[in-house]
Amino acid sequence: MNIILFGPPGAGKGTQSQYLVNKLNNYQISTGDILRSEIKNDTVIGKQIINDMNEGKFVSDEIVNQLIEKLIHDPKKKDKFIFDGYPRSLSQAKNLDLLLDSSNQTINHIFFLNVNKDIIIKRIEKRKVLENRLDDELETILKRYDTYMETTRPVLDYYSKNPNFHEIDGTQEIDEITKKIDTFINV
Repeated sequence: MNIILFGPPGAGKGTQSQYLVNKLNNYQISTGDILRSEIKNDTVIGKQIINDMNEGKFVSDEIVNQLIEKLIHDPKKKDKFIFDGYPRSLSQAKNLDLLLDSSNQTINHIFFLNVNKDIIIKRIEKRKVLENRLDDELETILKRYDTYMETTRPVLDYYSKNPNFHEIDGTQEIDEITKKIDTFINV
């Protein structure tokens, strides 16, 4: 089963992704984790990512798509993906469709965790203290939120036509969101 989880930064995608990875024995593809790994390893791509993140921009689709492609074509992981934060743009969504099609895979469920800006700010401030993430500065988060909402609206429109698209109120408690997701995956 392949699942997409998307929502603004701080919506709880990582928490729900980890739950689904454990429940389904799937593999999480977190663009955030992949990008942070590139930064940690001080790669050329990592340096570009830092520049983009510091300006509150998303990393280019070209870079993200390149990093995702090799993961999708791993035969050991076929039909066992939880996409956490990918795709974030219409270009990435269409690229994912092509990559999955070329490896004879589909998306079984798409979950949009809908959370407003005020809740996001509170969650990010809490996460910054608990996880000490460098990308959790308030000014950066506000830019990322606004950029996310602007660039993701076409993705939301694109996926909302899919019968496996589910919008979930992401302001609920973690357990409530998990229960709601469980009602759709029936495993």
